[in-house]
Amino acid sequence: MIDYPKYKKVLFCTDFSKNCELVFDYAFGIAKRDEAMLYILHVIPTIPDQYHSEIHSFFQKDNIYEINKSLETSCIEKYENEYLRNIKDKEKVKFIIRHGREEDEILKFAEEEGVDIIVIGIHGETGVRHAILGSVAERIIRQSSVPVFIISSKTLQKLNLT
Repeated sequence: MIDYPKYKKVLFCTDFSKNCELVFDYAFGIAKRDEAMLYILHVIPTIPDQYHSEIHSFFQKDNIYEINKSLETSCIEKYENEYLRNIKDKEKVKFIIRHGREEDEILKFAEEEGVDIIVIGIHGETGVRHAILGSVAERIIRQSSVPVFIISSKTLQKLNLT
């Protein structure tokens, strides 16, 4: 029989959607069970290069900075309201905001911090939308050097949590 691994660092990735609120319970449960550090990571996507010149001509550099600061403030408020208020031992939780391509920043953080497991939800997009957008979770699974625990929206529906 294989001994179940004890995780010291758990990375929970959130986009603050309803599904993520429910996926958080899984990540928090793992961290609590193993007395692990829980990292909660949100990535603010950057503007794709092909749109950069058009957006930069429309917005001044200061405006883009202010927009990013506003987004960060909003994320901190959501983190405090949706996650932190439910946690007693706040010393075992860290909230991180990164800017960039979601899967790149998630994988980079996981490597830099030496996390033991990544917990992420998947929305279950299908058809054209999936073909165009792809899935951040799928790209993380393919590239991650640590285990990835995926919670699908169908799993949450089956448990009557959505």
